[in-house]
Amino acid sequence: MKLTVIGAGCWGLTLAWLLTDNFDEVTVWGREQDLSQDLIQNKHTSRPLEVQLAQKVEVTSDLASAIEGADIILNVVATSGTRDVCEKLKEAGIKSEQIFVNASKGIELPSLMRMSEVIKDVLPDQKLAILSGPTLAKEVLAGKPTAACVASEDMKVAEFVQKACNVPSRFRLYTNNDVVGVELGGSLKNVIAIASGFAHTMDLGDNCAGSLLTRGMAEIVRVSIHLGANPSTLYGLSGMGDLIATCSSPMSRNYTVGSMLAKGKKINDILAELGSVAEGVKTSKAICELAKKLGLEVPVSSAIYEAVYTDITPQQLLSKLMNRKLKEEERYI
Repeated sequence: MKLTVIGAGCWGLTLAWLLTDNFDEVTVWGREQDLSQDLIQNKHTSRPLEVQLAQKVEVTSDLASAIEGADIILNVVATSGTRDVCEKLKEAGIKSEQIFVNASKGIELPSLMRMSEVIKDVLPDQKLAILSGPTLAKEVLAGKPTAACVASEDMKVAEFVQKACNVPSRFRLYTNNDVVGVELGGSLKNVIAIASGFAHTMDLGDNCAGSLLTRGMAEIVRVSIHLGANPSTLYGLSGMGDLIATCSSPMSRNYTVGSMLAKGKKINDILAELGSVAEGVKTSKAICELAKKLGLEVPVSSAIYEAVYTDITPQQLLSKLMNRKLKEEERYI
């Protein structure tokens, strides 16, 4: 079997490294400007994390040859680039029977479409699955165990990917048919992770951290069920599991963005210093627009949107959240 990884960023290379032994052939595709000579010739990179790929892994900027004969095509480009990549895949001759697995977590702007909707918009006949869960790349590269979810409307597709990509003792995969819930859980938690990094750096304490995760989770569930998700999915790996991991780890890029915002840094400077994509930044805008469209309140996400896109101070933001009108705690299950 052949695996093709689309995207030579941190998570794409980590997945290629993790899954190498599961496949006879592994190819990593990246844009020519994103591929260093070290990566092409030595299968090695040290930025942003050190990854040493096996010699059998092919690294290329030729998309047509990369996807030729691939059983699974794993998309790990930023959400803002997914539509363009799908258009390129269409031109490169992707076949409908090749399984396209999306591992990018976010919502397209300005369309507010989930990634599966974007993919189906360009490749309507493609076999499709979503990979999501608590998967911090640095821990995966260190060989530490985790579990994730493979979601598809076609359970045969989900089960095929599950068996092909499960790595004993290190990467345990579960199937799910709730694509909406799995996608939204993985996408919206990035905004709460920014809030978590923000609160931690302000030294607001563990009580605040617990309150923030809980109220953030309420927002994720509130929006997701209005968009068709099963609420129980949000308490699974792609929701609560991913939320806990991302909100408690400085290894998370979104957590790091929140931490730097709390220090008074501006978002453009933060992203330049980070040197990689933090999906929660754009997702904070997307969830606020979705909530407005649905007539829902998302105070934590709205606060992060303000922190990212306005000059509000950390102290003003905290006061705004803590002094909102009192209300009843909602229950979903």
